[in-house]
Amino acid sequence: MVMNSAQVEGAARRAANSQTLDRLARLGMACRGVLYGLIGFLALQIAFGGGSGGREADKTGAIEMVREQPFGNVLLWLMVVGFAALTLWQLSEAVIGRGRTKDRAESAGRTAVYALIVATLLSLLLRGDSGGSTDEHSKDLTAQVMEWPGGQFLVGLAGLGLIALGAYWIHKGWKKKFLQDLRTGEMPARARDLAEKLGTAGYLARGVIAAVAGVFVVQAAVTYDPDKAKGIDSTLRSLAETPAGPWLLGLVAVGLLLFAVYCFFEARWHRV
Repeated sequence: MVMNSAQVEGAARRAANSQTLDRLARLGMACRGVLYGLIGFLALQIAFGGGSGGREADKTGAIEMVREQPFGNVLLWLMVVGFAALTLWQLSEAVIGRGRTKDRAESAGRTAVYALIVATLLSLLLRGDSGGSTDEHSKDLTAQVMEWPGGQFLVGLAGLGLIALGAYWIHKGWKKKFLQDLRTGEMPARARDLAEKLGTAGYLARGVIAAVAGVFVVQAAVTYDPDKAKGIDSTLRSLAETPAGPWLLGLVAVGLLLFAVYCFFEARWHRV
């Protein structure tokens, strides 16, 4: 039997709204919290001279840190399931969601990010190779795009896009727009207040990182030097080289740790 477009969309909506996907997506949000917590922990070590044990302060370094723990591979497979569910959920929101165009575009961006995390997890589990750090990926991708016609202009636009994303996250945190994603009416007053504080600090920290990374990408485009593009690890390390010194990196690292805790509030009360 051939299904028409309305039937296909209806089936997709039922799958997206299934209780199983809901629970697995919430598992993914908790896993997201684990990753942000480990990145924040690694960044704190870098900020105050403890080093990071040779690990990159990014998602790759965090994933490798999980693998080294007892039952690490079991935890990584759970993360695969959780992030795969997040990928499917955000894909459904991007393709068949009824939100505004901006909301659907955000969902499409999250789909790509979560799919990349799933690919990194599977690469580490199946091949024993995480596929390289975000710094390596940033430089390689920048170099490839620069070889395209108008590539230098495209890289510059990507950098401006990252700066805009950082500004958006800072605005979202400062104005507490993230609370719209939570079922605040069901939350106890103390939990809502705590989620508000955690989310504010977390989004401000994420915004700073994205904006600074965007500045480096723009710099790479202007100088036609892909090595100037930086991933999360180098972006975080660069904060310690500012006049504020390691304290700025330490402040951002604490923000990431607080955002990690906020992710667990999302896992409990997010609108899925």
